Amino acid sequence: MEYSLFCHHFYALSVSPVKKKLGLLFIMLLLWVYMLYSCVGYCASMPPSLVADNNNNRAKETDFLGKYAEAESGRPDLMMSKLLSRPQSSWTDVESDYDEPTFRRAPRDFSKDEVDLDRDEEWDDGRRVYPLSSFSNGSGSKKLPQAIIIGVKKGGTRALLEFLRVHPDIRAVGAEPHFFDRNYDNGLDWYRDLMPKTLEGQITMEKTPSYPSYFEAPARIYAMSRDTKLIVVVRDPVTRAISDYTQTLSKKPDIPTFESLTFKNRTTGLIDTSWSAIQIGIYAKHLDNWLQFFPMSQILFVSGERLISDPAGELGRVQDFLGLKRIITDKHFYFNQTKGFPCLKKAEGSSKPHCLGKTKGRIHPNIDPEVVQRLRDFYRPFNMKFYQMTGHNFGWD
Repeated sequence: MEYSLFCHHFYALSVSPVKKKLGLLFIMLLLWVYMLYSCVGYCASMPPSLVADNNNNRAKETDFLGKYAEAESGRPDLMMSKLLSRPQSSWTDVESDYDEPTFRRAPRDFSKDEVDLDRDEEWDDGRRVYPLSSFSNGSGSKKLPQAIIIGVKKGGTRALLEFLRVHPDIRAVGAEPHFFDRNYDNGLDWYRDLMPKTLEGQITMEKTPSYPSYFEAPARIYAMSRDTKLIVVVRDPVTRAISDYTQTLSKKPDIPTFESLTFKNRTTGLIDTSWSAIQIGIYAKHLDNWLQFFPMSQILFVSGERLISDPAGELGRVQDFLGLKRIITDKHFYFNQTKGFPCLKKAEGSSKPHCLGKTKGRIHPNIDPEVVQRLRDFYRPFNMKFYQMTGHNFGWD
């Protein structure tokens, strides 16, 4: 009888609502502790770059630049002074008849508030060139570029990039990253993440044609990698200036005339070198800055004119420069008489022929012949110096 009474009380206590609730809370507590433990273990296994904040990223980038500067024997002070002090440079090596503005003076650029017109360029059939190569979703890894098309604007950089993307050993960003001029504070990890994935032996490339005239660009690229190969597409500076103006005019038809923008004072004939369309074409001046960091052997100059008349020949030179087999040849091109430009018989990611879109090959406005001649006279001494520095005479005069 006593045993039965004891069992009855024990059973009542074990199934009481309070005990049920306490048991449920205990089980939930165990589950919460287990989940917390799992989360801590997962976070500890994550790469540091994914959990570091922006300040840590910038600290790493500063340390990265410092290591490159220290590694360059005899030049660490020069390197850091170029990165930090932004020194001025003189123009006294070429005589001219105009007042030279300081190099840091902001150029008059009527297109500075526009989206880059070369970005996301469409082909004539509406196919869009996306910011990343179509290969980017495949295997491989993202790397910093080993080669960069640094310029020049309206020289033919878009055509060169799209022609090069036919090569199976070249992978390139379609849009212009503008890392070394506009987005440098985002850090190298941000820059690398823009790149398409590449396999062993493939070359990662990008193109941003505003780099040549941006004073800090060569020091920053050198700090990333002193072995970077640089490609510059140059064009008759007078034709280039008119093409630059034509592009802006197509978006802003109310801007002043080319003639009025060319001169500070047309009566005296003084050229306004603060206008970016004029300044960009002074190739020798910009090259002086780049040669302080890169030897001429790491810079290839491509003729914008020959890129139109003989694309396979110029692409052959580029492939040799990059150490690649000459795969892009005459069989890849045909000349479009209507557009006046060569087109690809087979573009990347397509089995159909393609030409660059309607923004390429715009008809230039009629410019006063006297202004054109005055500009040719202005550029002549700079062109001669450029020929002497590079060994290339592209026949602009």
